[in-house]
Amino acid sequence: MQDIEEKLKNLPDKPGVYIMKDKAEDIIYVGKAINLKKRVSQYFNSSKNQSLKVMNMVKNIADFEYIIVNNEVEALILESNLIKNNRPKYNIILRDDKQYPYIKITVNEKFPRIMKTRKIDKDGAKYFGPYPSAYSVNEAIKVFHDMFPIRDCKLNLEKLPDNFRPCLNYHIGRCKGPCIGMADETEYNQMIEEVIRFLSRKDNSILDKLEYDMKKASEDLNFELASIYRDRIQSLSILIEKQNMSSPDLIEEDIIGIARGLEEVLVQVFFIREGKIIGREHYILEDNLFTERPEIISSFIKQFYSGANFIPKEIVVEEEIPDQELIEEYLSSIRGTKVKITVPKRGEKYELVDMAKRNAVDMLDKYGDKFLRKHRENLKALEELKYLLGLEDSPKRIEAYDISNISGVGNVGSMVVFDNGEPKKTDYRRFKINTVVKQNDYKSMEEVLKRRFLRGLEMNINENHSNSFSVFPDIIMVDGGKGHVNTAKSLLKQLGINITVCGLVKDDFHKTRGIIYDNREINLDKDSLAFKLIYRIQEEAHRFAISYHRSLRTKDMFRSELDGIELIGEKRKISLMKHFGSISKIKNASIDELIKAPGMTRKAAENLYNHFNKERTK
Repeated sequence: MQDIEEKLKNLPDKPGVYIMKDKAEDIIYVGKAINLKKRVSQYFNSSKNQSLKVMNMVKNIADFEYIIVNNEVEALILESNLIKNNRPKYNIILRDDKQYPYIKITVNEKFPRIMKTRKIDKDGAKYFGPYPSAYSVNEAIKVFHDMFPIRDCKLNLEKLPDNFRPCLNYHIGRCKGPCIGMADETEYNQMIEEVIRFLSRKDNSILDKLEYDMKKASEDLNFELASIYRDRIQSLSILIEKQNMSSPDLIEEDIIGIARGLEEVLVQVFFIREGKIIGREHYILEDNLFTERPEIISSFIKQFYSGANFIPKEIVVEEEIPDQELIEEYLSSIRGTKVKITVPKRGEKYELVDMAKRNAVDMLDKYGDKFLRKHRENLKALEELKYLLGLEDSPKRIEAYDISNISGVGNVGSMVVFDNGEPKKTDYRRFKINTVVKQNDYKSMEEVLKRRFLRGLEMNINENHSNSFSVFPDIIMVDGGKGHVNTAKSLLKQLGINITVCGLVKDDFHKTRGIIYDNREINLDKDSLAFKLIYRIQEEAHRFAISYHRSLRTKDMFRSELDGIELIGEKRKISLMKHFGSISKIKNASIDELIKAPGMTRKAAENLYNHFNKERTK
């Protein structure tokens, strides 16, 4: 305590951030102050009028540090980053900060593209959303590409060689071919504008056309085609069905309501865009010491929006919050335009806040015990893992890595993140292996880890610039045995990073068996919470890697399966696809059937047949 008293005397009368630590030197609280000396001294000078939370915290403070900044906005940014990176015990912690997808139309490019994104950049493109359903976004984009011959490549059309050859999409009529100058720009932009009008809810002609085509196909007794049009209508309708609640006065706002449980707070957010409530979502905050409601709302807003891809013009809350003007200034600086935090007393906004609160209470009443039980199980599982690996503290952030390929072809890597025992999908990342040509899981794992942690080190150089890579894990789990673990440890040592690494090993049936740590295998009781958590993590890492590999294979299937066959060039590939309609039909065709495709010779047909029937011809 003497050291603390000495430090209190030397505190500056300047704005900054203070960091409280316990006897183990763990950060237990992070706060900001316009005057460090005055604010920090208040904790130790008197216990009068202090909350239970503060009194408990002060008992555990063994030391503190501070960082001087220029102003309160800088203090707010730094405080938010430190809380996210260290997750102190006595701060309100947001456990889930997932972001929703948008549909992006690159009108800033010549011959624009339509794609899904979870990040909004100031690049001149048009963004629509956010949409609560990623599936509906994927399906809608697929429908747009089915209806309009719009390019989906990433080519820079300004830097293509004169002899550039178009891809398959051009030859089968799914793209107008802007890469070879075959697309009329005016006609192309009219298609893009039609999609923009639909997403802006200004024109339903796309749905009207699909309705007409469906009815005509049905009248022609072509029920298979009619069902395709029906599915397209349903996919597009999902985007607008979720926007059936509206208010003409609300343009772009988030409505926030909260409900308190025994040890957690549920925050309910309604997302309003262009006057429409497009969806809602709940978020869980940890609160063991009954923090005041205004402080909870303030903590949620700072943590959620500091890392958000999109910040609305207005955030509507139920109570006045601490540092409201300061937070508005901070969020405005991120958005680039004015952001307002509103506390309505009556009218439609008040009713919407009340509705959000009622929904939060209802959800907590129904599922509060489930949330709490799951959270406690996760904490116990992490505690078990701590003892198994001999760690000083329970791990909070775990990153798991997996490599996927087929006979060494198409190496890809995945990174999944579990935060306090729950998957944090916004931090998931995929890697297409660039430096490994043949199958070499060790080298592939080394490349993935190197790219991830070099990027993280780069992010941490700039304190005001952070993303999922800037936060380092407590444990790295790699899919494999001693070789994979030692590869990871060797790379981390080269980078000067000290992180616990373990391997996840599987049995003969490819199911999780145990973990490799310090060159020894640790078998776990399959009924233990630690085993169940490790099993979930390994399965999720594998699923994520496989899904990425499958998406790449699907995208390149035509090119990869017909390329390299002698006498089967570009023209014959196109002829075969037009004649048979699919790769599977080409594979199952006889030599005589293959010859019937325009431009095919017997020798080319024999080569193609033998390529796909090697086992049967042996």
